[in-house]
Amino acid sequence: MKTDKIRLIALLFVLLICCSKPDSAYQLIDLQKLDDSIAIDLRYATADNFLGRAVYSDTRCFLRRCTAERLVRVQKRLQPMGYGIKVWDGYRPLFVQKQMWEILPDAKYVANPATGSRHNRGAAVDVTLVDAQGNELEMPTPFDDFSEKAAAHYEDVSEAALKHRQILQSAMTAEGFQIYHAEWWHFNDPEWEKCEILDVDTKNL
Repeated sequence: MKTDKIRLIALLFVLLICCSKPDSAYQLIDLQKLDDSIAIDLRYATADNFLGRAVYSDTRCFLRRCTAERLVRVQKRLQPMGYGIKVWDGYRPLFVQKQMWEILPDAKYVANPATGSRHNRGAAVDVTLVDAQGNELEMPTPFDDFSEKAAAHYEDVSEAALKHRQILQSAMTAEGFQIYHAEWWHFNDPEWEKCEILDVDTKNL
């Protein structure tokens, strides 16, 4: 009887640990730890963005593990074709979202921090297409272009830009990413609703 009680206590202890452990699929992870062939150029860690200043203190790109793994599969899909991806943004702390909203309070391009964005959940990426040497290829617009030309399906662009955008969109959607209609570079993880909004500075991770 004593042995049964000990076994029961041990089982309950194991169950407690398992149930309290966060789902690793939704933990934040440094993307390059999964695939260092993916180019990272976090624009908000530089002054080359619409705010005109650096608002990230870290140049590493963090994403939910499930999102990062999707992106790794996109990279592997593109590489045999002589292409790759460059990431301009991933997880974005909520305090940065608030700074963006102060400058551009337009929900078409910047999510209202009151509700948060997919980026604040670590479940969205801003990416572009590069060649095998890592050079950015022609796209309809530069990053952070808030004109109609930035729309994901805008047609009045060069043949090269149209081709490159289609290659990127096809590779991303093949791995489940969702296109955001207003920005050709922005893609959402289909599981974003399972991820809570975060407000942590990645330099502490």
